[in-house]
Amino acid sequence: MTSRAGAPGKLWAISDLHIGYEENRALVERMRPESADDWLLVAGDVAETVADIRWALGTLADRFRRVVWVPGNHELWTHPKDEVDLRGVARYEYLVEMCRELGVTTPEDPYPVWEGAGGPAVVAPLFLLYDYSFLPKGCATKAEGLEYAQGTGVVCSDEYLLHPDPYPSREAWCRARVEETGRRLAEIPADLPTIPVNHYPLHRHPTDILWYPEFAMWCGTSLTADWHRRFRVDTMVYGHLHIPRTTWHEGVRFEEVSVGYPREWRKQSGPPGQLRRILPSEQASTATPRQEVSR
Repeated sequence: MTSRAGAPGKLWAISDLHIGYEENRALVERMRPESADDWLLVAGDVAETVADIRWALGTLADRFRRVVWVPGNHELWTHPKDEVDLRGVARYEYLVEMCRELGVTTPEDPYPVWEGAGGPAVVAPLFLLYDYSFLPKGCATKAEGLEYAQGTGVVCSDEYLLHPDPYPSREAWCRARVEETGRRLAEIPADLPTIPVNHYPLHRHPTDILWYPEFAMWCGTSLTADWHRRFRVDTMVYGHLHIPRTTWHEGVRFEEVSVGYPREWRKQSGPPGQLRRILPSEQASTATPRQEVSR
C-alpha cells in the first residue's frame, strides 16, 4: 500500500462521464478540485475510444492530487470508431499502461490509503465485471435470462462489443478477477476500513429500482454479495446504472456517482456533473433516481 500523510483535502467520486457527448466533455472541462489535496475516484465509463479516455483522465490528473480509475464496460468495448482495436485482457492492459503514463491509479496498482479528513481508509479500485448471476425473476440460467431479455428488447451492447479474450466467456473473466481481487482485499490490515471503487455495485440491491430489471444481468455478480461486510467497507462507490443516489445496506453506504447521458441529466433540477463527496462523509440523502437503462 501507499499513503501520503497529512492530506487535508476531500475524497470525491464521479463515473459514467461518457465524453463522446460534447455536453459531457464540457462538464469534464469545468471540473475542478476544491483543494490542491483533493483526490478523485473515477468509477468507469469515461468513453469508448482510447483517445477520449486519455484526454479525460489526463485532464483530471493534471488538476487533482490523485486520480483513481476503474474500467467500465464502455472502456472495454472494441468499438469500430476506435483506432485501437485490441480485445479483452489486451485492451484492459493497454489502458492500465496508459493510466500509469498519466499518473492515474488503476486496479493493478497498490491500493492507496486516504489519510485526509474521514480517514484513514484504504481506497481499493476494483475490476470485477459480471457473470449473469443477477438473473431476472423466474430464470434459472444465463441462457434463460438472455432469452427473456431478448424477448423484452433489452440487451446490453456488451454482447457485441465487450470481448473476453483470452477467456472463453465474460463470466470466466469475472470469476478470475473476483478470485484475485478477493485475495488482495484480504491482505488489507484489519484495522483499516475500505472504500472499494468498482463500475458495478458489489451487491444486487441497487438494481432493484431499474425500469428494466432484466438489465441487472449486466450489472455485477453475486460472488461479491458479502464483501461489504467481509472487507469492512465504509462506502461502496460505483456507477453504471445512471441512477445517482445514496443507499444503505446492512449499515453500509453505497454511492452511485454517475453523470449519465445528456438526455438523462437534463431532467435533473440541480447542475450536472457534480462530484460526490465520499470522505469526509456528508451523509447525503437519497436523490431522486433516473430509472433508465445504461447501455
